[in-house]
Amino acid sequence: MSKAKPFIKWVGGKGQLIEQLEALLPADFDKWENVTYIEPFVGGGAMLFHMIQTHPNIKTAIINDINKNLTQCYEVVKTRPDDLVASLKEIQAEYYALKNEESKRAFYLQQRTTFNTEGLDLVHNTTLFFFLNRTCFNGLYRVNKSGAFNVPFGRYATPTICDPNTIYADSELLQNVEILTGDYQLTFDKAVDNTLFYFDPPYRPLSATSSFNDYNKEAFNDVEQRRLKKFCDRVQEAGFHFMLSNSDCQDNFFDDLYLRYQIERVLASRAINANPQKRGKLTEILVRNY
Repeated sequence: MSKAKPFIKWVGGKGQLIEQLEALLPADFDKWENVTYIEPFVGGGAMLFHMIQTHPNIKTAIINDINKNLTQCYEVVKTRPDDLVASLKEIQAEYYALKNEESKRAFYLQQRTTFNTEGLDLVHNTTLFFFLNRTCFNGLYRVNKSGAFNVPFGRYATPTICDPNTIYADSELLQNVEILTGDYQLTFDKAVDNTLFYFDPPYRPLSATSSFNDYNKEAFNDVEQRRLKKFCDRVQEAGFHFMLSNSDCQDNFFDDLYLRYQIERVLASRAINANPQKRGKLTEILVRNY
């Protein structure tokens, strides 16, 4: 059986930070009983897949995201893996059969237009989500003000669009995971006793010119970052544990905002930047209430 791992590429995915995050879990975490693990911003799910496979004391897991297309992907991988694999094999064969970049680009734009129409059935919508994720520029997910996916073509000749082993491994793992769609505050009612929240919200831009968080048509701006901090206070007051990741901004925004909590810096690689000089290693903030 393959190991469960993220089934999509995701900007800011936590795959490279897993060891550092694992080391910063509560010291006695493996002694907790009947743990509830909650990810209110699941994204690509690297931390989710790691936590469930590494810590058998997690008995309940809840994931949430405001991106309905993304949570539908989790739902389809969980409940309809056979249908999804068949559909992905079909679109992959169609794409591979195209002989040149121009025809691949035209096919990509056609699928992107279809994806942005309402009323697709779940498997078709998820198939297009996977396809666009594998063939768009850098695996970005970005929408315009109307909420339409608008990432350009990525010029990949034969990307892996269908990976059946990962889909089946993920489907098995997701059987015990509850999937929510909506505002992260919905997740509070799922917390009981030994609960750990891991927050990985849209990151605050490092500078005024690097504002990539058009992940949804509603911007996750500083007002939203402060609202999330108040939610963390609520988690703290209820006696639950949390970890939170975000960018390490030069203006000490998060140091001031989370002054009463533990703050660490962890090293991450950042590949998405138009300026090659700004790619590479940089620090991220990790906030904990323990």
